[in-house]
Amino acid sequence: MKIAVASEGNIVTAHFGYCENFNVFETENNKIISSESVPSPGHKPGFLPKFLHEMGVNVIISGGMGAGAIEIFNENNIQVITGASGKAEDIVKKYLEGEIEISGDACREPGHHDGHGH
Repeated sequence: MKIAVASEGNIVTAHFGYCENFNVFETENNKIISSESVPSPGHKPGFLPKFLHEMGVNVIISGGMGAGAIEIFNENNIQVITGASGKAEDIVKKYLEGEIEISGDACREPGHHDGHGH
């Protein structure tokens, strides 16, 4: 399974669409077997879910994400987890141990009601 974490360096970003990079973790038997940092190709509505799908990502983890992006990830059979914070690798380990609830809720912060995939 491949898990991508929208990040600023090694830290989970609060705003998916404007992340600096994706930390992508290859996992097997609930353990991380490899990881790489992939620079974000930039924010274009609808692009990032397809970009990550083509990389073979199964799960995306972010601090926050707009409803439009969540919908496109769901269409691409990628599980969305929002509300995460902290170090990307720590979050992935918690996810693999079943300690993170699957939320998939859109950003509800003020100013994030424009639906263009934050």
